[in-house]
Amino acid sequence: MRSEQEVNRALDEYADTVQRICFTHLKNEFETEDIFQEVFIKYMMYKGTFESKEHEKAWIIRVTINSCKDLIKNFFRGNTVPIDTITNLCVGEKADYSDVWQTVLELPVKYRDVIYLHYYEQYSVPEISSILSMKENTVYSILSRGRSRLEERLKGEGYGK
Repeated sequence: MRSEQEVNRALDEYADTVQRICFTHLKNEFETEDIFQEVFIKYMMYKGTFESKEHEKAWIIRVTINSCKDLIKNFFRGNTVPIDTITNLCVGEKADYSDVWQTVLELPVKYRDVIYLHYYEQYSVPEISSILSMKENTVYSILSRGRSRLEERLKGEGYGK
């Protein structure tokens, strides 16, 4: 088990990254909070050692993505409606994100992960390849296709040429 000092340091360093990844996958504030807690509990309980800060961050990202995928697969999640969705429908409020970020969130998960890691976290393709356990050429292909889909959708909303 990790010390309180180690966990607090990891929280300071990776909290924003974990929250953004969770929200990218789940699009729900409450589920994001649940996975956030789960990730840092797993970090606290992890008995292994990390070779470097990059290895630690990659581990946290991988655990976050896997936890989100596990939650998405959960039967009850697919058969319920989040309360904020009902509130938005009844009150008519709109989400407060930029159009571009909203468009990224609407992409399929495989594009969303790669685009998020590349553009928001500033990872290179070889680093993304390592984090997601994919071949580099696959990451390049997904990144290219994701950019194309993003561009098409944004043009449809009046952005670009």
